[in-house]
Amino acid sequence: MPAVVSRGRGRRTISEINMVPFIDVMLVLLIIFMVTAPLIAPSMIDLPSVGKAAKQPDQIVQIVIGKDESLELKTGDKARKLTQREVAAAVKALQTGQTDTAVVISADRSVKYETVVKVMDTLQRAGIQRVGLSVQLAP
Repeated sequence: MPAVVSRGRGRRTISEINMVPFIDVMLVLLIIFMVTAPLIAPSMIDLPSVGKAAKQPDQIVQIVIGKDESLELKTGDKARKLTQREVAAAVKALQTGQTDTAVVISADRSVKYETVVKVMDTLQRAGIQRVGLSVQLAP
C-alpha cells in the first residue's frame, strides 16, 4: 500500500521505489556467492610440455625452386641440380630406412605457385609423407 502524506488540506501518495527490499536481496545473493565460490572445483588443463614435443628430424632434405623453375636438392653441405622427374627418386634414395626424413620446399618469390604444387604432388605420389613449405618473412 503506498504511503500517504498529508500536507495541509489534501492527501498525496508517494510514488518512489522502496530500495530496502532490493538491497536485502542483493546482500543475500552476495553472501550465497561468497560462500559457494571456494567450493567450486577449478578445472585442470593439460598443457604440452617441451619433453613431450616431437623429436626434430635427424636429416632435412631441402628442395629449392629457382627463378627459372630449376630444382636443386640440398642435404647438409651437398647440393645438386635435378629435373621434375628425378626429385622423387632422389628423395627416396636419401630416405633409405628413415621414413621420417623431413622434406622442405623453398621457392623464389617470382615462381608460380603451380610449380610448387607440382613438386609437392610428385613427392606425395611417391609416398613421401613429411613435406613442408619454407616460409621466410619479407625484409
